[in-house]
Amino acid sequence: MKQIYSMLVAGLLAFSLGVSAQQTNKASKSGLLSAPVVIPSIADQIKAGTLIYADETPKLGRAKGIGTPNVVPGKGSTGNDPLVNAQRSQEISMTHTKAPLTTFVADISTSTPSDPTGAAGPNHYIAAWNVGFKIFNKDGTDATPEMNLSTLFPGNSTGDPIVFFDANVDNGAGKPRGRYVITEFRNGGAPGGNGFDVAISAGPDPVNDPWYVYEAQFNAGAFPDYTKFSVFGESYVVTANISSTTEQVFLLERNKMLNDEAAQFVTFGLPGIQRNGFYSPQGFHTTGDESVPAGTPVPVVYLQDDAWGGVDDDHLKVWEATIDWSDAANASIELAQEITTADFVSVFDGGSFSNIPQGGGGPDVDALQATMMNQVQYRRFPTYNTVIMNFVVDVLDPGEKAGIRWYELRQDGDGQPWTIYQEGTYVTPGKRNAYQGSMAMDSQGNIAMGYISSSDEDRIAMNYTGRFDGDPLGVMTVFEQELFKSTVASPTDRFADYVHLTLDPENESFWFITEQFDPSRRDVVANFTLDAAQPDDLSVFSIVTPVGDGEYTDDEDIIVTIRNYGSNAIANPTVQYSINDGTVVVETFTGTIEPGLSAEFTFAQGADLSEPGDYTLNVSTMLSNDSNVENDSLVCVATNTVGLACQPDGDCAGFGDGVTTITLANQNDLVTNCTASGYSDDSSIEFAFDSPESLSGILQVGFDDSAFAIWIDINDDATFSEDELVSSGQVAAENTDFEFSIDVTGFDMAQLTAGPLTMRVRGEDESGAGDVNDPCDDLQYGRTNDYTATFTPEVLAIENNVFLETSLNITSTDNKYFDINVNTPFEGRAAISVFNTLGQRLAHNNLNKEGNSYKYDLDMSYVTAGVYIVQFTDIDGGSKLVEKIVVR
Repeated sequence: MKQIYSMLVAGLLAFSLGVSAQQTNKASKSGLLSAPVVIPSIADQIKAGTLIYADETPKLGRAKGIGTPNVVPGKGSTGNDPLVNAQRSQEISMTHTKAPLTTFVADISTSTPSDPTGAAGPNHYIAAWNVGFKIFNKDGTDATPEMNLSTLFPGNSTGDPIVFFDANVDNGAGKPRGRYVITEFRNGGAPGGNGFDVAISAGPDPVNDPWYVYEAQFNAGAFPDYTKFSVFGESYVVTANISSTTEQVFLLERNKMLNDEAAQFVTFGLPGIQRNGFYSPQGFHTTGDESVPAGTPVPVVYLQDDAWGGVDDDHLKVWEATIDWSDAANASIELAQEITTADFVSVFDGGSFSNIPQGGGGPDVDALQATMMNQVQYRRFPTYNTVIMNFVVDVLDPGEKAGIRWYELRQDGDGQPWTIYQEGTYVTPGKRNAYQGSMAMDSQGNIAMGYISSSDEDRIAMNYTGRFDGDPLGVMTVFEQELFKSTVASPTDRFADYVHLTLDPENESFWFITEQFDPSRRDVVANFTLDAAQPDDLSVFSIVTPVGDGEYTDDEDIIVTIRNYGSNAIANPTVQYSINDGTVVVETFTGTIEPGLSAEFTFAQGADLSEPGDYTLNVSTMLSNDSNVENDSLVCVATNTVGLACQPDGDCAGFGDGVTTITLANQNDLVTNCTASGYSDDSSIEFAFDSPESLSGILQVGFDDSAFAIWIDINDDATFSEDELVSSGQVAAENTDFEFSIDVTGFDMAQLTAGPLTMRVRGEDESGAGDVNDPCDDLQYGRTNDYTATFTPEVLAIENNVFLETSLNITSTDNKYFDINVNTPFEGRAAISVFNTLGQRLAHNNLNKEGNSYKYDLDMSYVTAGVYIVQFTDIDGGSKLVEKIVVR
């Protein structure tokens, strides 16, 4: 282990390294963004009928661009994280805070992952995700419907939006300060080439003010994946996970953009950065009332792990971009400092993207390693400047457990070096992992940090912690508070990609958005403060069961989670429930619930939910002298679906809307039924799937610009869940053949072939109300048909080996450094992994083809002698080539 220096010595060392390590790049490109398009306000678009509603067609998010970090097996820091013990010691003396002000679901996402982001302004909160965005009032009620990103960006809904509030903008007398900014990337097929679009509200009201929209005109040399945006001084700062070495940072002329004028941009490469794969640096993002003085260099920061090739010691790199917008072409960026830190290990599973276990049986999810988490928050105080940041680290050696390494750097004044004021590693109480953090600081110097937790026994949960100015340095002192907990597991390793915690510019409360599962993928928003907990505050935190659709009985358990948000322990509280406002059942929880903790309670008297239909369950705590009665009750609706699938209404008779004919499996040109209600039970019609070819079909719709969706009820529970959606799409022209296919590759073969299953087919004219991708939503113009489907095992007899006529060649002159060359006709993205004989992954990297082959230089000089396994796969891992190597 390297020596851990005191704060003073680390600061002096950082200063000396900063002086000796300077490297400078001139701007690699500069240009002019034409005057923006002025987009009418959301309110005006609604009135005019031109608003573009969110497209909830299921979408797999863009694969993470370029490779993973260049991890050298055996290289880097060893032993447990040196800062964890301080946090563990602090756990005996934590401060309890009040219950959240509000928690609400921003959207039910059909994108994987959903890429959640959001920010609060004077009166609204904007949440965005991979396919759309929505504006809320601050109490969590809707201010607008869900909208497609192309509402702001004509013709572009590529995804990965970022939302932030630019607080230091004067909007004139009588108006609150600040503007909203919404961005998304644009791929090379769109006008302007690779780049991103930026929309800036013309005032502080995102509903009623128009928007200035700048479309991508950067012609970036490569796709700017995983963009991060910030505001600093006279510039908007953009970083990206981009393969180009000359366009890693973009600066945009902020003042011109705020004034609806043509604006300049410049791009830079980051001198001295070590990455060689997936990476995510970030520019400092200004919060607070004080603006950055004009001409102040723009800082950008990134972690450097000594487990990577080319990095000798763990540290932070800080670059500074200097720009005079009157002479933008002469802008430059320099590597200003290398700040040595306490040891850390930021590598999980050799650099692969499947890392953190979750309860409920799902795959390991992405920790978001090698990423400065969104956002790096900068604030000015009278005698110093400060910036806070975090990234995920592995705190155990041997073993693996995720914690969050966080920093506060300080600067005595503009132009002075940055030094570490405090650094810490946060771990959750118990065995859970902490990862995907996001931080913000208020005007008092208090810090809040939202994050995700999970373990092999605990489902994915949304939490926060924090600390107060003056608390012991290097530790979080606020008792962990759970904001939301998933009820099912994530079905994929792609998870969230972004989380976002921001500061409310009006009351300095904190807003946090992230992805959860309840039961489908959704983005959850919580608004909270670090105010001290009230003495007595008992809440029904969640209803465990019954919730949602299910096959319920005449003696159904009522199970709830009770949480003590107060500062006093609460013994033997009274809890009650009622069904459909009927008889109230009152019982006593036996035991004591300590401050900040939760307990599960099962009522002794069950409920009769045996008749099909809806049941409204109301559960309440009955604590006398409760300091906060607003969170005492929770209501949910449970629907008994025994033998009953939802039968949504529609209108297909008026204009012939919906799927009108279908050819699939053994059915040829089947004319679908259209009933007066828009729903038809056609279970007497069987689709018999008996070969891979039978999964391909042709359909027609009855009206232009229609959409369709098909489900297979694989678990035969009379409901159609997100993972049972097997086909969907959009059809441009009526009465025209449209080819589609049924995807059942993710289903269990035993379930698929067990017997007859229900297949639901829905279609609609997209101009009408209703969501065709919600199996139970009523359709203004459309129809729903339920058929029977049967499958034989032969249906999945598909040739999956994409590496035919492929050779994996590994050569070495010293059995320490290996040249890997894969000659293959395969053209897609691939991955390479190295394992030891225990099956532990030591390194992982994604590869793109170079000419006729895939190439990789493998450094095994840091590992012990022995036998290792090299595995080459397509990016989905479906096809594999394996070879052994011997390290001497």
